[in-house]
Amino acid sequence: MTADSSWDPSTRLRVLLIEDDDGDALLVDEMLADTSVPVALERVETLTAALAAPLTADCVLLDLQLPDAIGLGGLTRLAQHAPGVAVVVLTGQHDQATGVAAVAAGAQDYLVKDQVDGPLLVKALRFARERKRAEQVEQQFLQQQLLARENARLERGLLPSPLLHDPHLELASRYRPGRNGSLLGGDFYDAIELDDGSLHMMIGDVCGHGPDEAALGVALRIAWRSLVMAGLPMADVLSMVERVLVHERIEPLFATVCMVVVAPDRRSLRLSLAGHLPPLLLTPGDGHLLSGERLGVPLGVVEGTKWEALDVPLEPGWSLLLYTDGVFEGRVGAGSERLGHERMADLVLDIRHQDGLGGRALLDELIARAERLNSGPLDDDVALALLNHIPGENGR
Repeated sequence: MTADSSWDPSTRLRVLLIEDDDGDALLVDEMLADTSVPVALERVETLTAALAAPLTADCVLLDLQLPDAIGLGGLTRLAQHAPGVAVVVLTGQHDQATGVAAVAAGAQDYLVKDQVDGPLLVKALRFARERKRAEQVEQQFLQQQLLARENARLERGLLPSPLLHDPHLELASRYRPGRNGSLLGGDFYDAIELDDGSLHMMIGDVCGHGPDEAALGVALRIAWRSLVMAGLPMADVLSMVERVLVHERIEPLFATVCMVVVAPDRRSLRLSLAGHLPPLLLTPGDGHLLSGERLGVPLGVVEGTKWEALDVPLEPGWSLLLYTDGVFEGRVGAGSERLGHERMADLVLDIRHQDGLGGRALLDELIARAERLNSGPLDDDVALALLNHIPGENGR
């Protein structure tokens, strides 16, 4: 229970006095009345009474000698009950060490009863409130910095450096956390060219959002890369990645994966879909979404599942766009209508043919148009990977 954060110095200062001595309480009341500052003073005689109701005061004046709380124990209980409320200790103890300990324990100030007057008391209350607000702002800033650093570490794991050597292949990628960077999810992708010339590429999405999902996405991507580099067949790679998911997840999460293997001659690819929508194949003159007729279940839903592969012929100069659902689940207009992956494909074709864009510029424009249709940042993570083939003299 915290104080109202809308307090302004020009408004009435709300003060809760926790004091069992009637004479001292009267003294505080008279000191505040002698100032020109409007103060709304409420008094309770015990800490128990103060903790029994929500604290709406701007500041609490706390005596350290109460019937139910003696010493700094009362201050600790009050701080735990209402961490957002400013506290000024007002005591009869002339003990500098106690004052230092009180501030260290969370009080914003320490005053001795026979050493204060009305103006000094009001000044201490106002300063205490502002110090508390400054502490809260600093804590929020530090928390945001910690979250940003943690997200950056997770993003580095989700977004690797692809291992490509073929000069006739170019990979452009984009990743954007949802809600303008504030929501990190489990979207991930990777691409590896093996010694035999085959190009392995994948994109995936762990259901849900947050650091747990992102960490699981990192684990799945690393597992996929390791298994591919070890030379396992496509079907075995997906099965092993699923086993990693089942063992690493801390709750019943699942993941969708799209995996592609491009032949060394770049004239065909093999596609496997584990609950993920098919890629968009772009040709020099046109483009279309690949067939999802062999769409399998996501990883982690039915253990022991086998995923069938689909062979797709390629013509020189092709491009392949892999994507996660964040880019097409944005809304179109003010209603509940979604963009959908088919209209997303139409957007890509329009950007390519009408605007003449490709590579990263195409991906940036696709995200920008999806956000304009959504009337703001997309809620979900967006991961895009566009593989372009640049044919050589021999057609490869």
